[in-house]
Amino acid sequence: MGLLIVDENKCKKDGVCVRECPMVIIRQKDGDGFPEIVPGGEEICNSCGHCVAICPHGALSHARVPVEQSPLISKELEISEEQAVQFLRSRRSIRLYKKQPVEREKLQRLIEIARYAPSGGNLQLVEWIVILDEGRIKTIAESTVEWMRKLLAKAPKAVPPYFPLIVGAWDMGYNSVTCNAPALIVASAPQSATTGMVDVTLALSYLDLAAPGLGLGTCWAGLVEGALQSSSAVREAVGLPEGHPYHYAMMAGYPRSKYRRVPERKAPKITWR
Repeated sequence: MGLLIVDENKCKKDGVCVRECPMVIIRQKDGDGFPEIVPGGEEICNSCGHCVAICPHGALSHARVPVEQSPLISKELEISEEQAVQFLRSRRSIRLYKKQPVEREKLQRLIEIARYAPSGGNLQLVEWIVILDEGRIKTIAESTVEWMRKLLAKAPKAVPPYFPLIVGAWDMGYNSVTCNAPALIVASAPQSATTGMVDVTLALSYLDLAAPGLGLGTCWAGLVEGALQSSSAVREAVGLPEGHPYHYAMMAGYPRSKYRRVPERKAPKITWR
């Protein structure tokens, strides 16, 4: 059996899947017959599932993207423009967390959602590290602060102006690096992912936006990311895989506060051509 599985009792031979295939590897046999993959097409199929998703008759399945595991889009779950705007504008960076551990099941669920983010060539190469150990997260924060100290000592004028404040706060017992978050999530991708940094960012964005639905808050850990790029101590503390040059860290936990409004932002700068 090949990749494409056609239910000939349901197929209307309308050519929708032929037109939709981004790899242009589906044709209709004899011009108007049942769809099939062209010779050699299976080797370049990227398993995007467009053919399964587009068929209005449920006539197509794919060996790697079974129709049984591809649920119908529910009309009842569609959101309006106003709902979408409020949902996106309501997203906040959470830096104050309850002293409450995050259930592994919830973090697993978030990562399961994040895997539906787009990836270059649909390669889906993003990997995840989830750190729940309080001591390990503190070690990562401390190693990040030490990385900042070295930069301040070496070239104080070349670092962001907030570095001394963060280091000073740490020395006074306040952790503004990982904000005492109970969970630290690191997404990474290998060198072979030609769009690795974009893939990682998209996956984390999906996770970020899905988190409030599970009662969680998140914050992009920019300081940890900066340290990951040049500090072996931080990379070792995180356990970043070898050969993964693309990565970013995100804090997660239960928010201590509830936001009531959606702040305004700068007007977009648009150039029309």
